[in-house]
Order: sequence, then structure tokens, then C-alpha cells
Amino acid sequence: MIAKALIVGGGVGGMSAALAMARNNIDVELIDIDPHWRAYGAGISVTGLSLRAFDALGILPEVREQGFVGGGIRLRSPDGSIVMESPAPAEDLAPIDRSGGIMRPALHAIMQGHTRKAGIAVTLGVEPTGFAETEEGVKVSLSDESERMVDLVVAADGIHSRTRATLFPEASPPKFTGQGCWRIVADRPASVDRPEIYVGGPVKLGLNPISEEKLYAFILEHVPDNPWYEEEDMLPHVARLLAPFGGDIAAIRENLGPDSMVNYRPLEWQLLPRPWHRGRVVVIGDAAHATTPHLASGAGAAVEDGLVLAEELARTDDLDAALTAFADRRFERARMIVENSVRIGEIEMLGGNQLDANRMLGDTMEKLKEPY
Repeated sequence: MIAKALIVGGGVGGMSAALAMARNNIDVELIDIDPHWRAYGAGISVTGLSLRAFDALGILPEVREQGFVGGGIRLRSPDGSIVMESPAPAEDLAPIDRSGGIMRPALHAIMQGHTRKAGIAVTLGVEPTGFAETEEGVKVSLSDESERMVDLVVAADGIHSRTRATLFPEASPPKFTGQGCWRIVADRPASVDRPEIYVGGPVKLGLNPISEEKLYAFILEHVPDNPWYEEEDMLPHVARLLAPFGGDIAAIRENLGPDSMVNYRPLEWQLLPRPWHRGRVVVIGDAAHATTPHLASGAGAAVEDGLVLAEELARTDDLDAALTAFADRRFERARMIVENSVRIGEIEMLGGNQLDANRMLGDTMEKLKEPY
């Protein structure tokens, strides 16, 4: 029986696991290397699987309040004219049939509040430096020279997980796809009432509402040489990428400035083969299956991981069986998200038909409506 667990990583996956396990009366401590427990980035898209997972975790009302939850999609040509749009969503749609967006720091703050309210111990500014299995459990050495003796370690320490590297030194490192993603925050015109994607332009451009007043724009650029951008070059570069687009994009471009919260990251992916655990240490979220943003499902998949892990731990006192069952339930779903996201990016970089990519996106999202 699991009585005490240590969660490594205070992001979406780590907090989800902590909350779900605490509900099952497991004594949980969460640690994070950042002494300020911050969230980086601008907006985040949330699809139906994310909203359903947020609902199961108990945070959906606050996501609705602080973010945007709607539905449907609109495709536009570079000049802003509408190519296709889905009908307006019905008011009584279930979370799985909706979509939306929220500021990443706002989502982080919501989950932090629930973590504190659940009485979960949080220790900041530390990371594991070693794991030692004993008859009593696993002894974890931390970077502040303290130790923890626990029954289980859950590593949710991201795509560049040090825990994964320690447990599985033979695992492949994250792979760069050839694309980079720019994100900016802008005022939201009333016409942007759902996610919008501009097709046929020199780069993939999308808009997504993240509150009643704001949206975030994302730009996917083919950058095979994986360049580094100095901070002072970021806004001018985004302005050049937006220059070929009309409609609402012209106003967004004209208003670029410090409040745009410009953010850039090269797109990488990682899919760890099973098993996802060694002894009493298991990896979840991006540490096990990091994806690109093409399906907007990375955060939702991490929340699902936390929920499923707690379910499997509650199902049996055999820890190895529970961790094996967890990975067995999650692997094919994670593989579909990662591989299809990467494939959509490849279509974009090779100049393929964007409508084909959107069909793949739609087909995958339908499959992801199935129970996790």
C-alpha cells in the first residue's frame, strides 16, 4: 500500500498527480527546482480532452472563469477571409466537446491554489540527486542535502527530465522537429470567438481566445537550423512573420510591444518506451511523452496521467503491477498524440495540404474523446 509519495516537478502533470493521489489519502510532498514556483509562457490552448481532465480534477469552474471555453474552429486565408467555419457550439455541450484557452500563469495559479488547499506539502528550490531502494521504500537524496523516505517517487520534471536520464540512460534524448513556435498575447477582437487558423500563408498562424479580453497568437515557423534569438530581436522577427497577413492580424501587428509577452521555443518531442518505471520511481507527463502543440493536448495528457496513476494505485497493493498497468493504459494514447502531432508539423514544413493536416487533427481529436 502506498502511504507516502514524493512528486518531482510542480507543473501541470506534477500538481495533477499530487491532487489525485491526495484524494486517495496518500501523504504527498511536491518539490520543484524553481524557488519561486513560476510558470513560463503566454497562452495555452485547451481542447476537449484537457477540459474533461480539468473537470475530473475539480478545476474546470476556475478555468472557465479565468480563461475562455467555447467550441468550434474557423479557417481563414492570409487576407483574413473565411475559408471554413464550424457551427456555433450548443450551450449544453459536455467539456469533451468544447475547446478554449487560458493564460499559462493563470492555469498554474489555479492548480497551485488547489494544491495548497489540499494540504499537500510543497518544498521549493530543491531537486533529487539520487535514489536508493531499500526494504522500507525508496530513499531520495535532495540537492539541499536532506533526504526523504517514501513509498513512491513520481517524476514530472519535464521534457529534459533528469529523473528519466537517471532511470533510463539508454533512452533517446528529445528530438528537434525543425519547427519553432512563437506565441504572443494581444487584445481580442469580438470577431474572434473560437480558435482560428490561417491557411495558405508562408507560416502557420493561429489565434485562440484566452479570456474575455485577450487572445494569444501562435506562429509555427520552419527553422531547420534551430536558431537562437536574442530578446531584442524577438518582436521585430514576429512583426516580419505577421506582415503577409491581413484582417485582424494587421491590428495585432501594429500593436506589438512589451505587453505582447512574446515567447519562443523550438519544438521537440520525446516518447519513452515502456516501462515508465524502475523500482519505485515512475515518470509521467512530458518526462515520458513530450509532444508538439499541433494537437493542443500536452497539458491535458499530463492531467490524465495524474488521474490514471492515482486510479491504478488505488486498485492494487502491488506497486509494480499498478505502475505497469498505468503505463499500459497510457502508452498508446500518448503515442498517438506525439506521433500525430509530429506528423502534422511535417506536413506543414514540407508544404503539404493544410486541409489534410486539419483533417488529421480532427480525426485524432475524435479518437481522443474515448475514455482515458
